[in-house]
Amino acid sequence: MRIAVSTCAVVLTTGLLTTWANAQVVDFGKYPDLKGQWDRVGPPNNWRQLGGAPPLTPEYQKVYEASQADQRAGKPGNWPSTFCIPEGMPALMNLYNPMEIVVTPETTYILMSHNNDVYRRIYTDGRDWPDDAERTLAGYSIGKWIDERGDGRYTTLEVETRLLRGPRAYEASGIPFHEDNRTIIKERFYLDKADPNTLYDEVTVIDHAMTRPYTKIQKAVRRKNPLPDWLLETCPLDNVWIKIGSEAYVINLTNGKLMPAYKDQPPPDLGYFEQPRK
Repeated sequence: MRIAVSTCAVVLTTGLLTTWANAQVVDFGKYPDLKGQWDRVGPPNNWRQLGGAPPLTPEYQKVYEASQADQRAGKPGNWPSTFCIPEGMPALMNLYNPMEIVVTPETTYILMSHNNDVYRRIYTDGRDWPDDAERTLAGYSIGKWIDERGDGRYTTLEVETRLLRGPRAYEASGIPFHEDNRTIIKERFYLDKADPNTLYDEVTVIDHAMTRPYTKIQKAVRRKNPLPDWLLETCPLDNVWIKIGSEAYVINLTNGKLMPAYKDQPPPDLGYFEQPRK
């Protein structure tokens, strides 16, 4: 028995050492240096500036125009994040707040905080699309590192994101997505060849609300502070907007009472509450 136990112990120890040794051979030098704090260049709501006018179908052009009219009237329009709903893809890549990128061989993580903490997992482990994944606002992202120079070092991360759900919009102006939630988003992340502190995210969206793919290139710069502070947002703490049914109201932060968001707005339906007797 002792011999058997000792043999098992040797085999187990050898296996653990082999596993540990294999874990040490990852060459992180072949990945681009994406450490630090990345901040956008230009305003966050820049799809129209960088991608041009949205090529919407006539049906969804009307949705967009209705959103613009609502905003001119003081309403939030087609921007779900007004009510603390996370932006979802691709709006979260507008970099409303600075971004951190963490690269591992199996997964690249994108972290930031706006309307609460948000993050993305980009799987680079060679997996295929799952059959039963839950649809989320950020979607399911599969990526592949590309060695464009052929020197054994990666220069570009290509990503495809599917399995998205709503409600989402491209930006605060309310550019809409099709209600079928069959959006596909393709990205190319790469550093500027002349400036390693400049990062580009080329974002192309394929959606049935559009007559063609819609593309913009988001530019970000690495902040010089080697020990950056990271913002933490908890949206419901300071947000005054609340949605009841199809109407948007505001909360008076002084007394906590519900207020109209625009002139002559009707009150919410109180059908489930006992009405005071006159």
